Amino acid sequence: MAMLYIPIFFLLFLSSFCKPDDQLTQGKPLTDRDILISENRVFALGFFSPTSSNKSFYLGIWYHSLPGPQTVVWIANRDDPIINPSSMMLKVTNNSRMVLSNSEGRDIWMAANNITTEAVGAYAVLLNSGNFILRSSDDQDIWLSFDNPTDTVLPSMRFVVSYKAQVIARLVAWKGPDDPSSGDFSCSGDPRSPDLQLVTLNKARVYCRIIVWDGVSVSGRTFLTITSSILYQTVVNSGDEFSFMFTLSNNSPFVRLMLDYTGKLKALAWDNHSMSWTVINELPNNACDLYGSCGPFGYCDFTEAIPTCQCFDGFEPVDSSNSFKGCQRTQALKCRKQSHFTSFPGMKVPDMFLHIRNRNLDDCAAECINNCSCTAYAYADLSSGGAMADPSRCLVWLGELIDAQKATGGGENLYLRLADSPGIRSQENQSSKDCTPHYIMPATTGMHSLRLDVQI
Repeated sequence: MAMLYIPIFFLLFLSSFCKPDDQLTQGKPLTDRDILISENRVFALGFFSPTSSNKSFYLGIWYHSLPGPQTVVWIANRDDPIINPSSMMLKVTNNSRMVLSNSEGRDIWMAANNITTEAVGAYAVLLNSGNFILRSSDDQDIWLSFDNPTDTVLPSMRFVVSYKAQVIARLVAWKGPDDPSSGDFSCSGDPRSPDLQLVTLNKARVYCRIIVWDGVSVSGRTFLTITSSILYQTVVNSGDEFSFMFTLSNNSPFVRLMLDYTGKLKALAWDNHSMSWTVINELPNNACDLYGSCGPFGYCDFTEAIPTCQCFDGFEPVDSSNSFKGCQRTQALKCRKQSHFTSFPGMKVPDMFLHIRNRNLDDCAAECINNCSCTAYAYADLSSGGAMADPSRCLVWLGELIDAQKATGGGENLYLRLADSPGIRSQENQSSKDCTPHYIMPATTGMHSLRLDVQI
């Protein structure tokens, strides 16, 4: 969000008589005439106003070393601006808290801790990473800005999506290009399944699913930035904790991940040639990325040159006009009628799943086979990921499939239930009560079909 932010009294002028420092101590509070600068001089912390009108002031962190308009990466009081800049102050108290007060002496923001007794010597420091940390006198971290993000994730910042199935961190976009108050868009673990999905929300509605955990305990991705340096992206799910982090190769340009006010989650790299931020990647990138854009039982095919909506095999468009409104079965599913499962590989699995714990592959398949309301299932084996309470991930769907995608790389198998066409019989001589799945490779499609003659 590279806009024109006006620091109080123009920070370049202030730097001529205010000695830069990276620490805030109990005896040296931060006032409107001061800034903290990290040791490598990349980041600065101080007071700024997002517009030239200078009517609202905020405590924030921005890139100090970049030319041009300020790029703010963190704000303390985004929803409680200071109107009168005189006498505003950030201080470390003798009970190890960090407090921001306005000119009337009202505390408008505070970084608290669990220490109840006085702790003389606590201080705050702005690190080279852009992390602003409150520390005790014995150098124990009490509070970190990296644990309390605004709209930006910086390199080496561990964004904890969820812990024990509870949403922990959340990015909240600015309300507008020059309004840092909390906007309508946010990015966090999915409140319905925070240990499995990272989503962007528009208010309370899912806007775009960013990550669907595929069952791998540690998964990574690397890609080049605009200057051929490498960005390493890591997703970790240990069972209790689901987190995301990215790091950079040596001598890489500045890179940040931010949620902008339009709802796009962007990876941005600084371009020294254009002296501006360049988009590496963003989601949503097109209309097909928007949640549920292909309708029920439709999926977005990203293997095409232009991502388009498609119907699963065994389905046809609901509407034959140009507008894609989802898909419908060519043969309806009915209880007590024979059905089979077809495997669709390389899929980003649909939303609205039911997560069934402590199941192996056969158990997971049986959960769907033995329930005539079940339309699909997906399974992941986590036993290679180390000691986890549940070494599996079984997902089943009871109804419509929403927001599926066919990925260009990776993805997983989605097993979709289809009704047998009239005259089709199993190639296995099974009893109608035998629920053991049998796999047959169709010669025409190359997909695995789970053939099952069972009446439920």
